[in-house]
Amino acid sequence: MDNKKVWFITGASKGLGLSLVNQLLAAGHYVAATSRNVTDLNQAVGQTTPNFLALQVDLANEQSVKQAIDQTLSTFGRLDVLVNNAGYGIGGSIEELTDEETRISFDVNVFGTLNVIRHAMPHLRTQGSGHIINISSIAGISANTGWAIYGATKYAIVGLSEVLADDVKQFGIHVTVVAPGAFRTSFLTPESLVLAQNPIDAYTDVRASHSKYEHMNGNQIGDPEKAAAAMIQISEAPNPPLYLLLGSDAYKRAMNKVERLRDEFTANETLTKSTDFSA
Repeated sequence: MDNKKVWFITGASKGLGLSLVNQLLAAGHYVAATSRNVTDLNQAVGQTTPNFLALQVDLANEQSVKQAIDQTLSTFGRLDVLVNNAGYGIGGSIEELTDEETRISFDVNVFGTLNVIRHAMPHLRTQGSGHIINISSIAGISANTGWAIYGATKYAIVGLSEVLADDVKQFGIHVTVVAPGAFRTSFLTPESLVLAQNPIDAYTDVRASHSKYEHMNGNQIGDPEKAAAAMIQISEAPNPPLYLLLGSDAYKRAMNKVERLRDEFTANETLTKSTDFSA
């Protein structure tokens, strides 16, 4: 194995994942990439090379994930960078979305990420190195009206990444949680976005929010090729960031959230501190 890295990328048949795969292969890295449909993945990548391993994986199934990790190791000999990119958008109020719709969203957006980390960690610990990049969303920092369940899954990714970073730093493993804004991918198309099947008329603000996003498709400010390049750049840094915002829209929303939190916390400082035991 030369000095090129071995990457394991989920959700790689489209969007940011596909941009990342193509740039990494062009740079000579080794890439194991997953998709629910390996034929679609191979067609999207469009090249045959020993540096590329296409894997059909059900991320919600631990055995399927384990087999993919094992096959990557048997093919390339090691793991260097994991990118948990697979996920989809789900819109609707909590009342409108069924238990089944909600649980499937968590299975893909959260538990799939946990399954990959769980089965990759023994190998990364043994190596004493590695970089885990978890793709959240700006919705995991500042969610919008009508996206409660999606926001909940992406907040979960932020939270688990923050603690994971502390848990694994003693092993020489880095963790970065990426929060993209709106990028010009297929994310807002029906194949990547699920809306409540039983909408309730009373939620007019939710419908307006969904309409805004549906009309945004194809006009998003973010360039997925630049996002992929940014992720490759941080993978090469000796001390990569724990948090990486992608897109000027993400930066603006995040900074507005920071200001809002500070205002809320300080406004209630006296009440907050009043709950301590008296000296």
